[in-house]
Amino acid sequence: MLVNILAAAATTFDPEAATQAYLATVKGAARVKSDGYFEGGYWLILWGAIVAILSDFIILQSRLSARFRDWATRVCKWRWLVPALYVIPYTIIGTLIMLPWTIYTCFIREKQYDLMNQSFADWALDQSKGLGVGIISAAVMFVIIFAVIRKSPKLWWLWGAVAMSAVLALTVMISPVYLAPLFNTYTEMKPGPVRDRIVAMATANHVPAEHIYVFDASKQTKRISANVSGLGPTVRISLNDNLLNRTTPAQTAAVMGHELGHYVLGHIPRMMAMFTVLFLLAFWLLSRIAPAIIARRGERWDVHGISDPAVIPLFGILATTFLFVLTPVTNTMVRINESEADAFGLEAAREPDGFAQTALAISEYRKLEPGPIEEALFFDHPSGATRIRMAMNWKAAHLAEVEAKAKAK
Repeated sequence: MLVNILAAAATTFDPEAATQAYLATVKGAARVKSDGYFEGGYWLILWGAIVAILSDFIILQSRLSARFRDWATRVCKWRWLVPALYVIPYTIIGTLIMLPWTIYTCFIREKQYDLMNQSFADWALDQSKGLGVGIISAAVMFVIIFAVIRKSPKLWWLWGAVAMSAVLALTVMISPVYLAPLFNTYTEMKPGPVRDRIVAMATANHVPAEHIYVFDASKQTKRISANVSGLGPTVRISLNDNLLNRTTPAQTAAVMGHELGHYVLGHIPRMMAMFTVLFLLAFWLLSRIAPAIIARRGERWDVHGISDPAVIPLFGILATTFLFVLTPVTNTMVRINESEADAFGLEAAREPDGFAQTALAISEYRKLEPGPIEEALFFDHPSGATRIRMAMNWKAAHLAEVEAKAKAK
């Protein structure tokens, strides 16, 4: 009997028509603004890579890199620590070279599209914090890489990739506790129906929910966001205040169901495994290409070999090129996980309309209806149209339940 009821109900609901009705609500200037912001980002990928490569090339060609190495060698008697000292001037000078680009892309452009809530002073303070974190992270990373190069000149690429995977895992573990609070204030979510529902979904799916945090992203941006972050003992559920203040309880539940999906489906360890493969490929290419370039240009740059910290900008050029070429691959890796989390979230929250409405809210900064090739190349999340269509197909398959729930309200 239930099958007959569902079949009869399904005939009254057209998921494609419902999808198009949702998409039609974002039109005119709002659609032009959304498309313009996101499509402009395609060029930022290219120009960002070019600017980063030029920055490293300037540091190499001017022999600044060699000077940074010489300074670090003079002030430090321990060879293993030289790369850590080197990255201090290297990171600062590189940041200054790229500063006009960073100001435009991360502040001016965000202001132009009405997505930025910070003053320039507050934004600069966050950037300074990021610079400090970057210096410490780079120091640790390059100490490890050059130690591996010295210990294993032939297989350093293999052990270097393994070491970087370990550093990535450690970073994922400590970020929620030690890094994220540098930029935002995290407080326990207040008791209430929204929290109760998140806890219920988390408990039903065996996600740790002793603590649920709200962070004050509204001081920086208008974007809505949430996450289940960390590893092992540091796993925590967090959502930003924009999500609470700019969406309905149904939308919040839909977003949190999606985020719980990342945890339940093991996307964090899966992504770390995928990036380990990319690390292996990247380090292997570095071990083959960098020595050949040093043989031709090393004397001009005063770079003495692969174990010389002055080679770091060359590593940067090659890594930036590698990541740029692989952008469609990494986007697809992430997009697949996001699509799986979408499907999980629909089952967990059972809020297809809330999910669709959230996709519309995100259209402030993400193009709603890209072409198939465009979505495959440039989207690291499913497009709004793809997400709304998934939600409406789910609704069609569960229409009796959705309608009964609506009547109960």
